[in-house]
Amino acid sequence: MKKIIDFLTIKGFVTWALLLAIWQLGAILNPPEFLPGPIQTIIGGAEIVRNGMLAQYVGISFMRIFTGWSLGILAAVPIGLLIGQFATIRRIFEPFINFFRFVPAIGFLTLFLMWFGVGEESKVAIIIYATSFPIIINTIAGVIGINNTTIQVALSQGASPAQIFFTVTIPASIPYIFTGVRLGLSGAIISIVAAEMLAAQKGIGYMIYTSRLYFRTDWIFVGILTLGLTGYISDRLLRLFGRTVLKRFGVTDRK
Repeated sequence: MKKIIDFLTIKGFVTWALLLAIWQLGAILNPPEFLPGPIQTIIGGAEIVRNGMLAQYVGISFMRIFTGWSLGILAAVPIGLLIGQFATIRRIFEPFINFFRFVPAIGFLTLFLMWFGVGEESKVAIIIYATSFPIIINTIAGVIGINNTTIQVALSQGASPAQIFFTVTIPASIPYIFTGVRLGLSGAIISIVAAEMLAAQKGIGYMIYTSRLYFRTDWIFVGILTLGLTGYISDRLLRLFGRTVLKRFGVTDRK
């Protein structure tokens, strides 16, 4: 019995069942326009699945996310490695990084709309911004956290600075980079939803925001649940891919 209880607790089944019960109780005590129940939400979800709206909006949002997130990774990883590798560069740029990482991406939305227009460029720029800082900061932490003894051993064996960078620095930093990439993904999802609420005609954020006009709180809940589910699945797949890469480099995953 203890093993069963432990299994259910570990897998979160008890927690989810409790949340569903609370949700259903709240729906019973409130009008459906204010808080739809799980069944009503499923019915509303089936409606926008049948008419194709949900699939279309999910596809649009995640294409924006994937584009901005990928570009953010390509930009942030080299920057993080460079800043982490050289103390002088780190002293110059750390104040700027520590300043801008506290400025949320949505704070730049108006500027990006002015600079890049109302098309896809402004939304991708928001995601690049949201993605970059977690990756840069974690990459820097990975580089400066390398054991100096490891570097000294490599030097004693005649390794050049370039060889140390590619055989010691990068492999040791990969767990930190993957942590930053995963955090960047969550930041990308959050920022695109906010951007779509304010400056888009399609997307999950747009659907959530405009559903209030029709009192379709069930669609709002569908949008929220879709974001959570797709984000969770994406993170699990990314973590699985990360473990494969980490094993290749002979390092362990950072939980």
